[in-house]
Amino acid sequence: MIGSAQQSPLGAVSGKDVLRGSLRAFRGRISVAAALFCSHQAGEALVPLLVGVIIDRAVATGDPVALAGWLAVLALDFLLLSFSYRLGARQAWHADAWADARLRRLVAGRLLHPRGGGESGRLPGELTGIAVSDSKRVAELNTALPLGLAAIAAVTVAAVALLTIDLSLGLLILLGTPPLLWLVQLVVRPLERRSGPEQERAARAAGTAADLVSGLRVLTGIGARPAAVRRYRGSSRDALAATLRATRAEAGFLGAVQLTNGLFLAVIALVGGLAALNGSITVGQLVSAVGLAQFLVGPLQMFGFVSARWAQARASAARIAAVLSAPAAVGDAAAGLPDANPDAGPGVLSLRGVRLDDPAQGSNTDTGSTAGIDLDVGPGAPAALVAADPEDAARLLGCLAREAEPAAGRITLDGVPLDAWPAEVARGAVLVAAHDAHLFAGSLHENVVAGAPAGTDPRRAMTAAAADQVAATLPAGADTDVAARGRSLSGGQRQRIALARALAADAPVLVLHDPTTAVDAVTESRVAEGLAAHRAGRSTLLVTTSPALLARAGTVTFLVHGRVRARGTHAELMADPDYRAVVTA
Repeated sequence: MIGSAQQSPLGAVSGKDVLRGSLRAFRGRISVAAALFCSHQAGEALVPLLVGVIIDRAVATGDPVALAGWLAVLALDFLLLSFSYRLGARQAWHADAWADARLRRLVAGRLLHPRGGGESGRLPGELTGIAVSDSKRVAELNTALPLGLAAIAAVTVAAVALLTIDLSLGLLILLGTPPLLWLVQLVVRPLERRSGPEQERAARAAGTAADLVSGLRVLTGIGARPAAVRRYRGSSRDALAATLRATRAEAGFLGAVQLTNGLFLAVIALVGGLAALNGSITVGQLVSAVGLAQFLVGPLQMFGFVSARWAQARASAARIAAVLSAPAAVGDAAAGLPDANPDAGPGVLSLRGVRLDDPAQGSNTDTGSTAGIDLDVGPGAPAALVAADPEDAARLLGCLAREAEPAAGRITLDGVPLDAWPAEVARGAVLVAAHDAHLFAGSLHENVVAGAPAGTDPRRAMTAAAADQVAATLPAGADTDVAARGRSLSGGQRQRIALARALAADAPVLVLHDPTTAVDAVTESRVAEGLAAHRAGRSTLLVTTSPALLARAGTVTFLVHGRVRARGTHAELMADPDYRAVVTA
């Protein structure tokens, strides 16, 4: 299941599928690592046995030849167990690292899927936590599982060895280990229950922090910084409380495992000591028995380690599965895909009866939103839309960008429903440029031509967007490197470069959302003029409240409560006090 999800991230995936997929993808390396770790543990178990043999056959007899021979055997054992561990660790860590990378690619692939939906209801920081922390926890099973199998091998070898020394010691190991493992599984359950909420709240706190940092300037400007700090403190306290609960559960679990192991090993040592006093075993065999009891501390603790990792991995796998199984935000392309290329038509965008009701809130019949939106955008002068409620504008843009489906109605391009094409094809034909679009690391020129057809000369688009002024102020002009997200530029400079990038793409239909909010009035007027000239003969929709842009639009549609309130030129609509209040606010 998880393998198919790598090709097509959409589909039902469970936490078990994530765990199985992570282990099966690297089962070859895991098997090799398990075999080598088992060899290492067998060699470790032989050490106290060889020491006992040396005492009985060389030290007690005073035979120097036997002593040299058995010491050589002991040295060879150390060489083999060391070699086995090094090779096994290399295989296990390789599987761990690649499984981690594979899970991150799966999560990223789902989040970047053209039909969207994977990010729904989650903050960016939370998604980062799932892609990083949860993926790592699941991938660690590729190391923990071979170590757990090696621990079983170690207990088996020790039990067989003790059976040869004394029947009661061997039976004690064989009969006592299963109840011990059952007890470990019993006390690990609270840790498993608390691992999920711990990761959830920690990711939520990280997401809140990331959002606040990215919007710190805006929050400070509107005086909302104290409220934002209180919000983060509350989220951080919740995360801390969840982490402390999970840590207490882990501490209690590890303490219980240590206590149980100690009591178990004390019983083994006691039984061995009594056997030596009775003369049923030799001094060397007693040394071997005590040495094996001490050796068993490691394997028995490993059972606890593997159980803890398994519990945490299950909780993390469930969170990854929730992202991978998230329903798509928009439907798939229609079965009868039209033969026409959406880029080849005149580019007439039509909305008929489109409703923007929030599904969570239901229909707003009192405001008449059931009437829907009728709108036509064709080649020629830009069309404009002014929304009294910014949420209506955001929802409409989401529908046009194929990031969400309208509550009702349909959107067509040249008479063909927009959802007839795959989402990525529709987005290329109807390009929605957000006002807060990010820039990429690279030169200014590379940013502008990022989505343009091959061989495009960006200078015309840069002139129309007044981005040529930005290039003129930079040390190397258009070849100047821009930092990630354009942090090396001012807000107005970033906005003009993003607008130039949208214009250079030369989409049949271009939808611009407030493209001049960060520029001065003089530059805004120049952009409005350049935009109208650059898009002459193409379809353009401006979703804005800028008077300078609205004055250049052919027809302006005024949207109130999700329905068309009025339509006309900017000058005509200025007679409406509600419209005037929105565009002059």
